Amino acid sequence: MLNNDILRSLRYMLKANNPELARIFALAGTDVSVEQIVPWLRKEDEEGFARCPDVVMSGFLNGLIYDRRGKDDSAPPLAVERRIDNNIILKKLRIAFSLKTDDILAILTEQQFRVSMPEITAMMRNRDHKNYRECGDQFLRYFLRGLTVRLMGKKA
Repeated sequence: MLNNDILRSLRYMLKANNPELARIFALAGTDVSVEQIVPWLRKEDEEGFARCPDVVMSGFLNGLIYDRRGKDDSAPPLAVERRIDNNIILKKLRIAFSLKTDDILAILTEQQFRVSMPEITAMMRNRDHKNYRECGDQFLRYFLRGLTVRLMGKKA
């Protein structure tokens, strides 16, 4: 999935405007202006579209964690990954929204997406673990849709 699609989904889910997104970026120390955000929110076929870089998306997800859970000044700051994939995005969203594996399973079941508990836990493992499983675009898409429904309390 494109980082742009994820950013648009999260913006809708959080009912956030562009200044609010810039505030979330700033929580993780990522300096982004409202003007920089606008091209990232456009669709691929729209005029002025620009790809949202991985490092920026990672910073946004870290800011989302700080926004939703609070920042612990005694703990080291969250790492900003230069390259992110669906698994990292899923893990960071899980942390930001304080979800357990059972919650993820329930969210996907509500969306009629068939997945088992071991499949979800395999996606949470480190890449070099023998039971690691890659998180696909469809899985992440259904998860984002289900999380939106859960947070908004209505159909997306």
